[in-house]
Amino acid sequence: MTKLHLAKLHATGNDFLVRLALDGDAGALPPATVVALCDRHRGVGADGLLTIAPPSEGADCTMVVQNADGGTAEMTGNGIRCLAWVASRAGLGTRDTLVVDTAGGRREVALTRDALGTVNAAEVDMGAVTFGDTDVAVPAGYATYTADIASIGNPHVVCFVDLPATVPVAEHGPIIETDPRFPNRTNVEFVRIVEDSIIEMRVWERGVGETLSCGTGACAAAAVMHHRGWVGDTVEVWVPGGTLHVQIGDTVRLGGPVVHVFDLDLDIETA
Repeated sequence: MTKLHLAKLHATGNDFLVRLALDGDAGALPPATVVALCDRHRGVGADGLLTIAPPSEGADCTMVVQNADGGTAEMTGNGIRCLAWVASRAGLGTRDTLVVDTAGGRREVALTRDALGTVNAAEVDMGAVTFGDTDVAVPAGYATYTADIASIGNPHVVCFVDLPATVPVAEHGPIIETDPRFPNRTNVEFVRIVEDSIIEMRVWERGVGETLSCGTGACAAAAVMHHRGWVGDTVEVWVPGGTLHVQIGDTVRLGGPVVHVFDLDLDIETA
């Protein structure tokens, strides 16, 4: 039996369990444990579990990402902002900044605090977007989507649609995620332009399912549309869980709110 302390947070509805493990076992938890914890009916419920592990030189901590299916991921834009809330409470970083090592590279998070000094929003430099093939025909069930391929430390297929609300994401998302052209599987965004500075998005996350929000997906979608000349440098991304803000330059910056839900202590079987 292992005692586990977790914090639950969400960023525009994309929710995470965050584990502080600066001493002792700081690696990933057993996949079955993560699956059980993230189960919304039999566990705590979350889109993923994040571990705050010891830093390497020049960073304040390391982020280990596990999706709800127990598998690991390179990066999470909403998750790293949730992690920053917990890391800041633990005294890591400065009042304004947290430097985090991830499997997708080192990231710097700028913190915003309320009148009581609690982190209530964060903006993270997500690094540069790498663009792949454009105008790719992606079949899914009865539909074929036109999509662009992009990576921002993790893989994305950005599908252009007339109305995200009408897309059968739960049906078509997993088909595209596991398309043989994407050997490591992929995240899938269904997006449309609302106006010059606003896009609307629904997302199927690799190893999770449909989520209310996806930070890396918002960055990939905004960057793809910017690359095509459809939007400017500053983009509002509407997701079912709220609004994210993306600033596009040499790198892409992602901003949005962070909400602490609760803390809990658990006794779990990890064998």
